[in-house]
Amino acid sequence: MSDDKTLGVYAIGTSSISKNKLPSRLSTSVACVLLLLTTACSRGETKSAQSIEAINANSASPVAASNNISTVRIGYVGSSEPTGPLGWAKKKGILERELQKTGFKDVTFARFPNGPDLNEALVAGQLDVGSLGDTPAIVLRARGQETRLLRITQFNTTAWLVAKKNGARSLSELKGQKIATQKGSYMHRYLLGLLAEAKIAKDVKVVHLMSTEAKAALERGDVAAYATSSDMGPFLKSQGFPVIDSSANHHGLSGTSLIVATEKFLVKQPDFPQKFNAILTEAAKDLKAHPEEYYQYHAQTTKYPLNIIKVSLPLKQISEEPLPPEGVKLLEGTKKFLVSQGLAKSDFKLTDWVAEKK
Repeated sequence: MSDDKTLGVYAIGTSSISKNKLPSRLSTSVACVLLLLTTACSRGETKSAQSIEAINANSASPVAASNNISTVRIGYVGSSEPTGPLGWAKKKGILERELQKTGFKDVTFARFPNGPDLNEALVAGQLDVGSLGDTPAIVLRARGQETRLLRITQFNTTAWLVAKKNGARSLSELKGQKIATQKGSYMHRYLLGLLAEAKIAKDVKVVHLMSTEAKAALERGDVAAYATSSDMGPFLKSQGFPVIDSSANHHGLSGTSLIVATEKFLVKQPDFPQKFNAILTEAAKDLKAHPEEYYQYHAQTTKYPLNIIKVSLPLKQISEEPLPPEGVKLLEGTKKFLVSQGLAKSDFKLTDWVAEKK
């Protein structure tokens, strides 16, 4: 299978620049199941992502291994702390306070470098709730994994295509060259859509590279361009890397951020979606009421300059309602694209994916 057709848990083999070992608690057989749409794996050969960093709502702790329903185990993609409504609810104490009112004694958080890694933990039963991008969430659901969509937390999230210095200045100049992105992410979906629109998908090689390694790879000239996230794009631009394109210039290519839960968890906690969404709605309204405080928190968490965060995250992108119409429209478009390209194994109705209100 070609590199530009891979939206698996990891890109492996010669197309992958960044390779890491599987967490020891996940067996090779589980990993094979999780290599969504990638080449087949055999024992001892699978490459996986960094070990999970688990953090308690108040202090560091390992990911909860038991299925104790008194604990909510939440995974998220990103920096040392979650951002957006979930991160704000955690920081302000809203999440823990309100969940304790509903009978939960504890909340644990686990950080993942990307969405496909978080998918692994959901499938392995190590998480109850996951906060991740639209592409990995859709790919997992399309394989029949039993998750339910709780909420769209952010929509119209911009992806950027940034080139190396003294390199290409247009899409056409990238023909015959290597473009990297974090595979399985909304930036990956943007890149594939962009290349398809420009009719040059067959003329470039798409490889996997974690965002933490992108700047160095561009500086060395290892890749001609990198498709990156909403905050890293403006940051690289400020560092002198030319921007070739952004998803803001293309209808339907921007991303959405989602929160999903496992059906196994929701069977035991059928009223969780309604309670959890009420908490995140409160948090979304609160952060918008205190924009400077939130931007400071977001900047400190992601380690990007404050001015970059303000440019990359218009607060209107953060949803106060669980399923904003514009976000749902973007999500449907992303799903259709992934299915049409064979990147999502099967189609499904978004309405069937949404968690039922009790």
